[in-house]
Amino acid sequence: MDPKYKGPMNQDVPPAQPGEVAPLKMGGIEVWPPVVLAPMAGVTNWPFRTLCREQMEQGLGPGHDTEARKPGLFVSEMITARPLVEGRDKTLKLTDFGETESPRSLQLYGVDPYYVGEAVKRLVSEGRVDHIDMNFGCPVKKVTRKGGGSAIPARPLLLRDIVRAAVRNAGEVPVTIKFRMGIDDELLTYEDAGRIGEDEGCAAVALHARTAAQLYDGEADWSAIAHLKDLVKTIPVLGNGDIWEGWDALRMMRQTGCDGVVVGRGCLGRPWLFRDLAAVFEGREPEDPPTFGAIATVMLEHARRLAEWMGEKHSMRAFRRHSTWYTKGFRGSASMRQDLMRVNTFAELEAALRAHDPDEPFPPTAMRVQRGKTAGTQKVSLPEGFLVDRLTNANPPGPDAELLHSGG
Repeated sequence: MDPKYKGPMNQDVPPAQPGEVAPLKMGGIEVWPPVVLAPMAGVTNWPFRTLCREQMEQGLGPGHDTEARKPGLFVSEMITARPLVEGRDKTLKLTDFGETESPRSLQLYGVDPYYVGEAVKRLVSEGRVDHIDMNFGCPVKKVTRKGGGSAIPARPLLLRDIVRAAVRNAGEVPVTIKFRMGIDDELLTYEDAGRIGEDEGCAAVALHARTAAQLYDGEADWSAIAHLKDLVKTIPVLGNGDIWEGWDALRMMRQTGCDGVVVGRGCLGRPWLFRDLAAVFEGREPEDPPTFGAIATVMLEHARRLAEWMGEKHSMRAFRRHSTWYTKGFRGSASMRQDLMRVNTFAELEAALRAHDPDEPFPPTAMRVQRGKTAGTQKVSLPEGFLVDRLTNANPPGPDAELLHSGG
């Protein structure tokens, strides 16, 4: 990669040495490189997951055995347990996988052990999934003030019951859990969450190294990932937070000793980040980012697949926010995005992209520009009295804590 595209924190990061990084093993699944696409609502549907996987395969090259070692793990949007059990069509639609997707990885969200267990039982018995990830990191106020999301690890008995219900009904399908450091700096819960995941038979645990109060603000505290790795001895520990370029992943693993990385906002509008990750873990320098013309080609392919899945009208509206991520930092991108925000048809999208210089290089200043959620901090809302008996209360919150929100 051209030095101008290498962030300052990674200037002195040497390439990976042969054998330095091991494949990620979870149950019967072996993943190389040890990279996981984080589930994001409205983003990680099968068209986007497939694009990311293809970029990873491109970075690995034709000699990689994709059956023996899966090229990354690409997790679905968050699916809520109760409506899945009740068979609601909209929820079932979100469980769609592409014909070539393997392994089929799904993130499940639930607050009640009964519904979580029944949802897992359905997913496994119908052969829908090869891996289930559980979300205990959502920091959205609408969820936490009802006792859901990142509030759940503050009640470790409830967390244990939910995880136990998932693992016991999953059979041979590996279950992993993802959580944050805690509610805020005064109430850190990730140690308990990691131990519970290990004790209850999870295949791995993943830590987003921020608190719920931080939302997505500031820098992730990678030292917490290192601490969790010291505590959890028998299963892999994955790190999440601030993977903006391929080198960040290698640097995180070296600093923390974690067994793999989870990539979220860094790949928004940049599915080729997975190509770069593959190169870095294979001991090579990544290629320079694509020109605008190459990015436009990826955008059109992404939009075409979305249209095939959800119809042109809905897909073009859904694609608008992807357009802002893909074009961020390019010359004249503000006015270009105004045109892209008005797109209603695939032809209009083509025309809007054709109006820009295809040879313009990717702007170095956009390499580490944050994408997606960037709002500041918050005071975490919890139900009244939620923390008074938190160590002894295993009662699940009500069903209104199961709002569909991304995050973690």
